[in-house]
Amino acid sequence: MRLPGAPGDIVGGELRAAAERGVKIRLIYNTDTSRPPELHPPPETRPDILAELPLDARAIPGMPDLMHHKYVVRDSNAVWTGSANWTGDSWTRQENALAVVPSEQIAAAYREDFDQLWNGGDVSRSGDIEPRWAEVGTSRVRAWFTPGRGVALSQRIAEAIGEATTRVRIASPVITSGPILGTLAELAAEGETDIAGIVDEPQSDRVFQQWHDDGHSPWKIPLLATTLSALPFSGKKSTPWQPDTTHDFMHAKVTVADDIAFLGSFNLSRSGERNAENVLEIDDAEIAATLAAFIDEIRARYPRATVPELAMATIS
Repeated sequence: MRLPGAPGDIVGGELRAAAERGVKIRLIYNTDTSRPPELHPPPETRPDILAELPLDARAIPGMPDLMHHKYVVRDSNAVWTGSANWTGDSWTRQENALAVVPSEQIAAAYREDFDQLWNGGDVSRSGDIEPRWAEVGTSRVRAWFTPGRGVALSQRIAEAIGEATTRVRIASPVITSGPILGTLAELAAEGETDIAGIVDEPQSDRVFQQWHDDGHSPWKIPLLATTLSALPFSGKKSTPWQPDTTHDFMHAKVTVADDIAFLGSFNLSRSGERNAENVLEIDDAEIAATLAAFIDEIRARYPRATVPELAMATIS
């Protein structure tokens, strides 16, 4: 959370106005990380600035796994969530997707997750919340949280992709989840489903290099290489992370499978299963079509994804 200038003035002003109305404001944020900055940029939050605001703030250690949520629960009846960190670059330089959900049932699930983190301060003991369907207008919606339901979430997204008959669209900086990669590679080989998407190319290249160098998941290399080379995926050539560079990553995390959409903070990754993340599963044809069009719009901006030679050699 770092919003200098006018955006920070707007948000800070609204927080102060809420406090003056008697609203109790609590904020948790990630601190520290041992992850490679090329894949997981370190936190930018300034605790000294937060101390000037009328709120209770609590830092959650990001080691070994990140507190990666980006959500707000308002009163007990609405949730704002998605992929956007509260930073200037995230709001102006990155592709992100957000949702506002007016629902007491969905708000209660997010409040439960927040309280687990607030009271326990431990990512690994959060997110074990059953994803229950709620009726929100004409949509059915349920919330998933990790790490408590991380493995089940990856399996659910892979299942939805595998069952799709008309369309799959994916926006994710990286794709490293075994079930999802396996499903995509299998469907790519069959060539019968309309599948397309976008990744952040420097981050994906870094993943290939890590798998090659550390030897922990070499079996995933041909799966991701097949997915990115055989299917029409675009790759945003973002600026590799440095402390003083523009952070213009492809940051949206959306999957559409027919009329089902998954939207939240969760990269389609193994590490995402272990982080504190959240995802909305939305059963609504109109919303799915809107999000699929969003993915098609952003992937049209960038060239076809390329795969490093070390990875292509595994499928040649």
